[in-house]
Amino acid sequence: MKLTLTATMIALLCTWTAPAEAADDALLQRMSLCQDSWLDWKDDAARVKRYVAELESRFTHGERGAGLAPKSPTKAFGLPVAQVFPQSVGMALGFSVMVNADFAQARRSLESRLGRSMTCQNSEEGHGCELKIGEEKTVVLMSDENGKSRQTLLGCYYYYEK
Repeated sequence: MKLTLTATMIALLCTWTAPAEAADDALLQRMSLCQDSWLDWKDDAARVKRYVAELESRFTHGERGAGLAPKSPTKAFGLPVAQVFPQSVGMALGFSVMVNADFAQARRSLESRLGRSMTCQNSEEGHGCELKIGEEKTVVLMSDENGKSRQTLLGCYYYYEK
């Protein structure tokens, strides 16, 4: 009895003193998987206002261009978030997240969450994968330097602006 009580106390103490790790960010994941889309509710002023307020409360304009940097450690798909691009995926309209992970790691994590494989191709510029989810909704994954980059872009691509 005393041994069980001591073991329980040790387990509780270890749990309480373990460093807190950032949980996956639900908003970033839903937007990246095309489950939520600002394209769908762009005419709903109240929803857009909530979305903008949520992003502005947790992200700041980064030093590197159009992206937003997290104010505190943030994860999506189990990967550390470097930047968020709330209106684009590369040159297309959409929503994307730059994670601090190589292409293979990001692909495994994203496909695991999707529950299916993405169609991928390699080029001289790098790697790219996609999975069409619906009309104007395609989950994408991109990395330059033939997958050797330590950062990977993933997100929901709506369409190229004409």
